[in-house]
Amino acid sequence: MEGRLVKGQIGVIGGAECSPEIYEIAREVGREIAKNGFSLVCGGLGGVMEAACRGAKEGGGITIGILPTDNKRDANPYVDLIIPTGLSHARNVLVVHASDALVAVDGEAGTLSEIAIALKVRKPIVGIRTWELDGRVPLAKGGRESVAMLMDMLR
Repeated sequence: MEGRLVKGQIGVIGGAECSPEIYEIAREVGREIAKNGFSLVCGGLGGVMEAACRGAKEGGGITIGILPTDNKRDANPYVDLIIPTGLSHARNVLVVHASDALVAVDGEAGTLSEIAIALKVRKPIVGIRTWELDGRVPLAKGGRESVAMLMDMLR
């Protein structure tokens, strides 16, 4: 993102393991975040987090990984700023609070906890193939649509 100011931070939440299809969706999310001038915040591990970071790097963006462990080597290779916490799942709170808005891609119980925190603290959030919570999380079909929805929410 040389020569461009970062507008803010968008969090991407999802599982540390995912299918190839979900990986490509998360990668597109990351690219779209970077194209819109935002840095990407995530849990810094593999799966959805790695894919989103990879996409953000491909789009010229900056990535931040807030790790559940205290070992920087646990970060995926696409994380620019590694924040080891040693907090295990409690780091989910940090991921949400460090983000201006979030995209939830797929995911399991850990992702659900992050969605719940985002709703509690009233952070804009969009989901892709994730938990359906009685319409509280608007759903998008893909990366471009999810980030466009967030851009509208942030205006």
